[in-house]
Formats: sequence, C-alpha cells, structure tokens
Amino acid sequence: MRAPLCRDFLVILMGIREWDMLLPSRGGRRRGGGSGVFRLLILEDFTKSYKGTVAVQSLSCSVNAGDVLALVGPNGAGKTTTMRCIAGIIPPTAGRITVAGFDVQRQPVEAKSRLAYVPDDPKLFDALTVDEHLEFAASAYRVKDWRPKAESLLARFELAEHRRKPAIELSRGMRQKAAICCAYLHEPSLVMLDEPLTGLDPRGIRTIKDTIAEQARAGAAVIISSHLLQLVEDLCTRLLILHRGRCLFFGDLAEARQQFVGGAASDASLEEVFFRATESEAVAQDGPGAGGGTA
Repeated sequence: MRAPLCRDFLVILMGIREWDMLLPSRGGRRRGGGSGVFRLLILEDFTKSYKGTVAVQSLSCSVNAGDVLALVGPNGAGKTTTMRCIAGIIPPTAGRITVAGFDVQRQPVEAKSRLAYVPDDPKLFDALTVDEHLEFAASAYRVKDWRPKAESLLARFELAEHRRKPAIELSRGMRQKAAICCAYLHEPSLVMLDEPLTGLDPRGIRTIKDTIAEQARAGAAVIISSHLLQLVEDLCTRLLILHRGRCLFFGDLAEARQQFVGGAASDASLEEVFFRATESEAVAQDGPGAGGGTA
C-alpha cells in the first residue's frame, strides 16, 4: 500500500527520510538565547565514504548562533554530502554531528526538529498547492498558530496570489520560494540552503538574501552552499572551502584573504580567494584517500 502523500512530501522537500524519527515531541522553536556564544552545529572528525571512495574526510568545524557560513567548493567537493549528513538523510561513516546540542545519530528527533534543509531544486508534490505544503509542514513540525507566520511568508516571497496553485503550475523560482517558506515556518535553529538562488529573478534573490540575514539576526545559524560567490560574499560571516572532500579553509573571510591572497590584497573578492585556494600547488597534488563527493 502506498505511503501517505504527506510522508513523501517531507522526504523530498525537507530532506528527512525516517518518518518515525521525524515528528518532535515538542516544537523546534529556536534559539540559543543569552549573550554567550552558542554553537548550533558541531562537526567532529566527520567522514563519509561510499564503497571505499572518500567523499568527505575528517571535517571538524562549528557554526555559532548568528553565523552565516558560506560552504563553497568545486563540483564533487563534498558539499551536498556534508549537508545531507547534517540533515540526517544519510549517516556519516565516522565522526559526530550535533545540532543545537543534540547528536544527529543518537537523538534524531530532537536534532531534526531544530533544523531545516532545502536541497537544490526541491521537488514539491505536483498535486499539492502552496497553501497545502505550508499546512502540512506546520502539522508535521507541530507549529501552533502557524497561519499568521505563513501569511507573512507568502506576502514576503510574493506567493500570496499563487497560494492555491498546485506545484505543477509553479515556475522553478516559485517552487524554490515555496520550499524556503516551508523551511522557515517552524523557526529552525539551523537553516541549510543548497543553491538557494538558482532560478530566481533579481527581486527574488534580494528577498532570499534579506531573509537569510534576518534569520541570522534572530539567532539562527545559516549554511549556504552556492557557486554564485559574488552573491553570497556580502552575506557570509564564516567561510568553509572544501576540495576533494578535504577542508582547505575554515574561518573568517578576512583570514582567508590573508592566507590565500596576502595582506596587500585585503579587499580581494571571495571569488579570487576561492580560485587561489583551489588552484594552489598543494591542492593540485592528490593526497592519499582523496576522492570525489556528490556536491
């Protein structure tokens, strides 16, 4: 017998596979309060391999409340693999991942209820309207009094007049915006967006960028994976560069400029930093165990 439609919706849209481990016992409301620094995401010696091929090797980093992390790297660097492991869609081969203090493997309900993951080109269900997607997301995450929040999101992303349209009638950009609205609805502590700007018009890009900054100011940690380096440069407070599954750099953009470009070019763009880092002689040499990822 076919699984309920709502189950499939969260598998595809929110990136969560195990239905029995999805629904939280209480809402995933954020955030780490107080004036102290709170690490909302911690990766400790995270490794993921596929049949002997290392996609990500021994990655350790953390993302604090209020941080916007740019996760960049060439195709096959391991970016999407990393995000899918954080979301609990696929298990790590080794290491530990915690979200808002909860171990993704040992405490999946608590961890997943506090994160949102929008994959590249999210596949909405053709038969569900925008309103129905939001209603189900609210039900799945047990968001009380969700309608005012949904109305605000629909207006912000210019989807109000399209709310009763089934997903099959939406453009690529409108589907992207609908998925992000669903991700924001339960106010997650950790927001992960894989190529969120693809298919959007200039106004849509501005809206996404504005809301990412607002999420961070509200106390969330945000991870953006994108090849559009110029568009994410003014958003990110932290930078993680992956290449062939290895971490080339993790830290502030200013530190990356100093390390890869030099102090004389302190205003170098993220694009210039990226090319210098990934084209360096050290990177060109294949290290033992290096392999391709799925990002």
